[in-house]
Amino acid sequence: DVAAKFLERNGYTVIERNYRSGHQEIDIIARKEGFLCFVEVKTRSEGSMGRPVESVTRSKQQKIIKTTEYYIVRHPSLVEREGLQPRFDCIEVFANSEGRPVAYEYIKNAFTAN
Repeated sequence: DVAAKFLERNGYTVIERNYRSGHQEIDIIARKEGFLCFVEVKTRSEGSMGRPVESVTRSKQQKIIKTTEYYIVRHPSLVEREGLQPRFDCIEVFANSEGRPVAYEYIKNAFTAN
């Protein structure tokens, strides 16, 4: 919820949340300024080691890419007619010891389909 609200406050239109294809999921699909953004949301609590984006492994990226391909096939007008360019982004949510979000980092082009 907090990641979707963060995107909306920053001018994104959220199209889908928790989009599923089989056992795979894309957390948020949003659009802004000619981009169709497939957004992975990762949260870390105070005291956790490493950045949240570091948990988006190459294996996880491949699953997101495959699910994205399925989404585009099912919704071709977004890319073909509207000309939206797919992009893979990540929102890092940093939470305090009580689990409340205290900071966000939005990473555009967090990884590529190559």
